[in-house]
Amino acid sequence: MSGKTEERQVLIENDEGVRLIILNRPDRLNALTDQLMEELVTSVTEAASDSTVGCVVITGAGRGFCAGGDVKEGSARALVPSNERGGRVEQNFTRLRGFMETSRLLHEMPKPTIAMVNGPVAGAGIGIAGACDLRFASESATFLSAFDRIGAGGDFGSTWFWTKILGAGKAREIFLLGEKYSAQEALEMGIYTKLFTEDKLHAHTMEVARRLAGGRRTAYRYMKANLNMAEDAAFEAALDQEALNMGLSIMASAAIYKAENSPGRE
Repeated sequence: MSGKTEERQVLIENDEGVRLIILNRPDRLNALTDQLMEELVTSVTEAASDSTVGCVVITGAGRGFCAGGDVKEGSARALVPSNERGGRVEQNFTRLRGFMETSRLLHEMPKPTIAMVNGPVAGAGIGIAGACDLRFASESATFLSAFDRIGAGGDFGSTWFWTKILGAGKAREIFLLGEKYSAQEALEMGIYTKLFTEDKLHAHTMEVARRLAGGRRTAYRYMKANLNMAEDAAFEAALDQEALNMGLSIMASAAIYKAENSPGRE
């Protein structure tokens, strides 16, 4: 049998209801290629719809989380205008927007998501990290928008997420000034949720992820729906949804508890 099997650029591990998604280009700090982005959006889509998965953790192989898009690959990509696919700009929009579903799914899927930031994160990587509900980082992690360095406006939801998380002023500072922040600086700004030493990051992240996966998934689903709605909805509409989801979640939790503790259940 001849030919070389193409190495997967996204790896998957399952651990007690936790789906661990690993960007796998350690030699390039997990910079995004078309292959990686295609595998990534497929992996996140599957995790979002898999009922056995209660929490999703995304991280990078090696010493980095994600350095953003692979500029070298991008410059070599040839898009040929055609009647079926349209012009180059249209094709590139369709291509990139499809890959950016990764961020939407991480943000909107009805289960907790965690970015385990094991090193530098930049460019599109800060969009992927921002899409997650929590960001646990190692003390060696850094944070850099980097879009100004390549003359780009930002993608993967980065400008939206960081405006929501940090506020308009801080988001403009991050993108317009293009400064690199240390892990401690990022923690103090509210970019990272918690910091751990490199040797303890994985263990602590997975401990939290397993607890979330093993918890009341219905409650987390409604909780996340409320939190997402609060980002944009009018206050009265948010109160309406909270009242509705509170009743639904309590009823569901009570039914689950009753089923789990009914006589004769093995």
